[in-house]
Amino acid sequence: MTTSSAALQPEPAPISACTISRDVQNFDLLIEDMETELGENWGDLSLGDGLTFLGQPDAGSLEFVVVAIDDQDEESETLVGDVIRAAGRRDIAVLLVAKDVRPTALHRLLRIGAREFLPYPLPENALHEAIDRIRTPELPHAEPGGPDAAAAAPRAGKGDRDGAILAVHGLAGGVGATTFAVNLAWELAGQGRKKEEPPKVCLIDLDLQYGSVSTALDLQRRDVVYEMLADTGAMDADVFHGALQTHSEKLHVLTAPPDILPLDLVAPEDIAAVLDMARAHFDFVVVDMPSTLVAWSETVLHAADVYFALIELDMRSAQNALRFNRLLKGEDLPTERIRYGLNRAPRFTDLQGKSRARRLAESLDITIELQLPDGGRQVTQCNDQGETLAEGAKKSPLRKEILKLATSLHDIARVRAES
Repeated sequence: MTTSSAALQPEPAPISACTISRDVQNFDLLIEDMETELGENWGDLSLGDGLTFLGQPDAGSLEFVVVAIDDQDEESETLVGDVIRAAGRRDIAVLLVAKDVRPTALHRLLRIGAREFLPYPLPENALHEAIDRIRTPELPHAEPGGPDAAAAAPRAGKGDRDGAILAVHGLAGGVGATTFAVNLAWELAGQGRKKEEPPKVCLIDLDLQYGSVSTALDLQRRDVVYEMLADTGAMDADVFHGALQTHSEKLHVLTAPPDILPLDLVAPEDIAAVLDMARAHFDFVVVDMPSTLVAWSETVLHAADVYFALIELDMRSAQNALRFNRLLKGEDLPTERIRYGLNRAPRFTDLQGKSRARRLAESLDITIELQLPDGGRQVTQCNDQGETLAEGAKKSPLRKEILKLATSLHDIARVRAES
């Protein structure tokens, strides 16, 4: 009895992963990392062949696919999206590797169903860590406050703090909201007694399109901010702190991304994740909001301990404040957290201006609890030089008023912590 040599050959092991790209040779570092992680237990397909293969029974052996695209693939975005959807229908995880692709296109592809995103060239160990996350079972969903809520927390490295969130929202363009947010954060970071550790303060710029916190503090806008916001599910303490920068080794800052992004780039749960992470690692979190109301504005309002709404003594601010107040009441939102602030407020001797401010508050049915004096040209000069008022205009009346507010907020937080 003879046996053919073919029968003695073992069945080739089914591949457990696959790269899908227009030309994988354009991603040589990806090839090296795939070989390091999987040896020969992976394959490569073009976009068209990948879509066909994902519809066949053999695709059932795949653990994940890596869809690698560059700027030339933006014309084929529909096909790339079809590949991601096809993988999703088979419960195959999709890792998206992108090189020079516009953020808006990445945003759409991630929304379709890509589970992980990595920029190309790949950072060291990035593929290994992404595969580990794919292989780690997702924790079951728990009802808020339920018995399994702590076990279902999605982020590692929870901090030892429970900071206060202070949101700043300019109700009209040019009312000085960013200047106020930047200088409030800076003054908070300088609080504390001589032998007392100063509070840790984080300033977050959520104006994803035209945020200017980076300009006001002379910081670079970095792509890592977009990468974190695009995949908050993979965000842990290390990722969050890696996206932060420091100003004068004192204030931690999350700037806006370098490119203009759609305001719906992030969902309410993404913003909640970022705020939760910041609150857990800092004593104060100052959030500079966009003037436009978006889907996650309510998320920030509910999370904030104080929500500063800044206006000026003019008709556009009055009209916008009226609409804003009407929305809050109509949607039954927590109006008690709102603190209206009047920037460029009339001076003490300007009785006519003070009378106008009083009539404004009465007509809007609001209380103006914060009156900020006009900082004048010093504000523009400090912003252009990337300095805070404390650094470039220490005796500015605006700086003194913000310092007074920061001292009050710090004292309140200290009393609460000691009680």
